Amino acid sequence: MQKNKQTVILGIETSCDETSAAVMRGDELLSNIISSQIEIHRRFGGVVPEIASRNHLTAILPVIDEALGAAGITRGDIDAVAVTYGAGLVGALLVGVSAAKALAYALGVPLYAVNHIEAHIAANYISSPELKPPFLAVVASGGHTGIARVDGLNEFRMIASTTDDAIGEAFDKVARALGLPYPGGPEIDKLARTGAPDIEFVSHKRVGNISYSGLKTAVVNYMHKLEQRGETPNKADICASFQKTAVDMLVDTAIAAVEQTGIRTLCLAGGVAANSYLRDKLKAEGERRGAVVYYPPMSLCTDNAAMICARARGMIAEGVAAAKLDLNAVSYLKL
Repeated sequence: MQKNKQTVILGIETSCDETSAAVMRGDELLSNIISSQIEIHRRFGGVVPEIASRNHLTAILPVIDEALGAAGITRGDIDAVAVTYGAGLVGALLVGVSAAKALAYALGVPLYAVNHIEAHIAANYISSPELKPPFLAVVASGGHTGIARVDGLNEFRMIASTTDDAIGEAFDKVARALGLPYPGGPEIDKLARTGAPDIEFVSHKRVGNISYSGLKTAVVNYMHKLEQRGETPNKADICASFQKTAVDMLVDTAIAAVEQTGIRTLCLAGGVAANSYLRDKLKAEGERRGAVVYYPPMSLCTDNAAMICARARGMIAEGVAAAKLDLNAVSYLKL
């Protein structure tokens, strides 16, 4: 396939509980359809992999057809198919990978295998086309958290990461301990706005890897002590204090990376990039040090196929080899 900036890419994303398809022509996003399973999984307090996979099976073809219709194109107009092949829930990923392989084979077009976390970073290219490597990406998602150095469209390297839980996992676990509904991140963000962030759960160092497992345990232990004394926990204060500590750990690490690398461009990536305190804190601390900070709109923070298209566009632009039709899903995948 020629490196044509007007290449029409169909992107598919099914890594967790969002079934999404999008169409991009050149650098123009024509459609981005997302079918969410949040209401289905909320009753269970989290994503049930088997249920997620079954719902992807039901939704995948209608979502693809809706994306094509919204873009005003037919399947015959597709020049390439791109799909998330990892990381994520393997059963959920397999639905998207199988659909993408079938379409690529039937249409005789190349198939591009996309790393989910690289795609989250690439989402920033859609909302901020002026963004160019090199830059630092603050990755904040349910499964991956850290600071990535992006030296080119296809050059990613994680330079700092969590030693255990990702920040999104910590938010969900604390929310569950507080009895908040799934997904926990937005609920904590909302409650935190009315609370006082004055509870010190743990202390953290500015430089070095980040640990969220200890912070989560400290919050749970704090609540247990209150219960043993017959006291009612102030959920708003707990949320505000936990959120501040969790975000400050990540932002401090990002700022240390700016100072160590000399790279003065930052972007946010991942589902937790929708957190209001994280967005405000990173922007304020970055700008204090002369850094330019980018973050995608809310619609491009959570899992979506537009970011899959954006990532594939970079692969096509620099001649990255297409995947073979024996492509398989991978549950764990490093950046």
